Amino acid sequence: MRLGTILPAIGLAIAGFGPLSSLSAVAQDVVGSGADAFAQLGQELPTPNSYRTASGAPGHEYWQQQADYDIDARLDEDARRIDASARIVYTNNSPDALRYLWLQLDQNRFKQDSLDRRSRTVSSDRVSYRNLREHQAVSIGDYGYRNLRFSGEAGEELPFVVVDTMVRVDLPKPLASGQYISFNVEWTFDIIERDTVRSRGGYEQFYESDTQIFFLSQWFPRLAVYSDYDGWHNKAFLGSGEFTLEFGDYDVSLTVPENHVISSTGALANADDVLTEAQKERLAEAGSDKPTFIVTPEEALANEKTKATGTRTWRFEAENVRDFAWASSSKFIWDAMVHEQPGAKHERVYAMSFYPNEAERVWSKYSTQAVVHTMDVYSRFSFDYPYPTAQSVNTWEGGGMEYPMITFNGYRPDPPRANPEDPESAESRAAAELAYSRRIKYGLIGVVIHEVGHIYFPMVVNSDERQWTWMDEGLNTFLEYVAELEWEEDFPAFRRISDPLVNEINVLDMIPEYMMSPNQVPIMTQSDSVLRLGPNAYSKPAAALTVLRETVMGRELFDFAFREYAQRWQFKRPTPADFFRTMEDASGVDLDWFWRSWFYTTDYVDMAITDVRAYRLKHDDPDVDYPLDREEHLRDNPLPVNIARNQAEGIVPREERFQALKDLYSENDRYTVTNKDRNDAADKFDNLEPWEQRAFTKAIEDDNVFYFVDFENLGGVPSPLMLHIKYEDGSERDLEIPAEIWRKDAMKVTHRLIEDKPIAYISLDPRHQTADANYSNNRFPSAIHQSRLSAYKADVVKRNLMADMLHELKDSAKLDSDSGKSAPLKPANAR
Repeated sequence: MRLGTILPAIGLAIAGFGPLSSLSAVAQDVVGSGADAFAQLGQELPTPNSYRTASGAPGHEYWQQQADYDIDARLDEDARRIDASARIVYTNNSPDALRYLWLQLDQNRFKQDSLDRRSRTVSSDRVSYRNLREHQAVSIGDYGYRNLRFSGEAGEELPFVVVDTMVRVDLPKPLASGQYISFNVEWTFDIIERDTVRSRGGYEQFYESDTQIFFLSQWFPRLAVYSDYDGWHNKAFLGSGEFTLEFGDYDVSLTVPENHVISSTGALANADDVLTEAQKERLAEAGSDKPTFIVTPEEALANEKTKATGTRTWRFEAENVRDFAWASSSKFIWDAMVHEQPGAKHERVYAMSFYPNEAERVWSKYSTQAVVHTMDVYSRFSFDYPYPTAQSVNTWEGGGMEYPMITFNGYRPDPPRANPEDPESAESRAAAELAYSRRIKYGLIGVVIHEVGHIYFPMVVNSDERQWTWMDEGLNTFLEYVAELEWEEDFPAFRRISDPLVNEINVLDMIPEYMMSPNQVPIMTQSDSVLRLGPNAYSKPAAALTVLRETVMGRELFDFAFREYAQRWQFKRPTPADFFRTMEDASGVDLDWFWRSWFYTTDYVDMAITDVRAYRLKHDDPDVDYPLDREEHLRDNPLPVNIARNQAEGIVPREERFQALKDLYSENDRYTVTNKDRNDAADKFDNLEPWEQRAFTKAIEDDNVFYFVDFENLGGVPSPLMLHIKYEDGSERDLEIPAEIWRKDAMKVTHRLIEDKPIAYISLDPRHQTADANYSNNRFPSAIHQSRLSAYKADVVKRNLMADMLHELKDSAKLDSDSGKSAPLKPANAR
């Protein structure tokens, strides 16, 4: 019963269906709704086979292909063009004979008639300046692969067919299982300006110094995947769905202007040819305590001011990687430190950063340290970092992109701003040079952690990003959150950051807004069909894994199972089923209900406490129970208002005025105890079994309070019920009720608590650890929360045409489309 607080009722009779249990759930009459929510995923997941087992591990006949590359590439800085050739050795480890090979030509996405460009949609009738610039660049430029040629080992032409961002190369004879083929490819393409057309690679133009940073990714014809579960992975690249590739060994020679410094996948194989003696010494002396400059800011500034007259070839070797990317510029500062991992294949990993002087105020302080920190944390959750280098390259304003051993990351300090009161003072200039915003600091650290984390997922644990983006972005974002909180407890991990006002919201409080929105699809949606990639592929799966680790499974079970998944599938290609099955296999926890609700539906978490009823056990002694029954009746049934007003008016009932009308019933109410009542109670106790008598007597002595708590699942996602109980004496305790409480009815349940003292209130998920969408229904009895409001004044903007016509014309000019010359701006009706 509800009276504004939880008040113990006077009596609770014992039902005749068995003993009481303080942790049992009393099921509602509604049956069946829980069966669907807790149904096993067997019918949704692919059937286990010899390639992928029911435990989630690779099977005894697991296979994957291999593609090895020897590449020679030349960067033409002035023409902004790549000219390249490669020898590719493709090994068919599948049980199938292959009549043709598919390769990816991702640069073709920038063609004017690409499938990506022709299939784009818009959400409103608007055109931005960025839209205009991108349209103009793609319309004028000749982007995509040109001069493409495939040939066999002896130089014979191999026929091929280009299908948008894919190319099919027809083989002279089927490639049998266990055999390999060696062939050659030549190509060229113009490098896109990244700020003009958003892309994962390209160049950034620094107009004041007429210099560039080139960052080349998805830049060569790459073998598409042929897998046991999908055959050829030849879906077109539409921009959002990334890729999955085959592992192989690379030997890459990159010819660039002589004043350039290169950051690349792999280890530098010809340091004597491209580094000075001082740079080689600095690299050898790099330690594990702080970064060391290999190319100093002063040397980088001198490089970019020097016009290259020749070229230099840098050579890199990479073993067992699934891709290759690189960056080249005359602007690069280069720093390095060592990440030590004793006993690993690479005990000393070089963590390195490359960035221009424009980024120096913050990059030298944080970038390489963040690279090392990422390896520290991620290796603990997975495996030793498997490569000799890990690099962070500053290539654009914000965001990032990952490739094996190299990541492209944004964020630079804002342009210096001097003190307006004394802008020329030395102190003002120094302060301006050293200043950077909170957004830049945490944005940089966060993006470096995220992108370097991707070297683990999916560059080593090689999931299919084009099909299931969440398998790399979601898992990686979850671990990014863990690493950020180990960097700094107040790190705004998974939070919106705005300067100068900071509004920090934990992801578990932020994600319900998306999960409740109509503009969403399940996490298990193919990447290119996701409506809102950010929350669907990043935030929601990361929130799900956070709930799984901190609330559903606990850290010990989760961490062991997650590490088992990473180690099982390093350098292999897992599917969602492999992840789901491994997490259950290694932990011993049935999680099918969790995968179904979080990953296969668009439901959300909203648990509510709808009612609490409190009782004490009846003594079955009428001399004790009847007076308490009377007290309870009077408490719950107040004096009728008409009787109260009669009393107030002095109306005396007739029976009081005429005593002769009174009888036994006038002096005794229904709670008067009789000897028959006493005898019936004694007979009831005597008829109990001895064990029942002992249990009942002990319960009366304990004088516990019985609480029946009603919960409703308003959002559809089953969730553990994390209760905080506050008692009337001021003490408190936490109680976790597992999600299995929803097995018989996924919508409404009642839980019974037996307490030794009265409860003041019960709150649900007070630590905000379940991603609950509405905390206003999470406390019983409810509480009024006081906050503050800001007063505001409406600012109505009105147009005064007469006054506007009298404004003087500024020096701005518009382009005269007829003459191509600048014409002065003037009112449309001016003569």
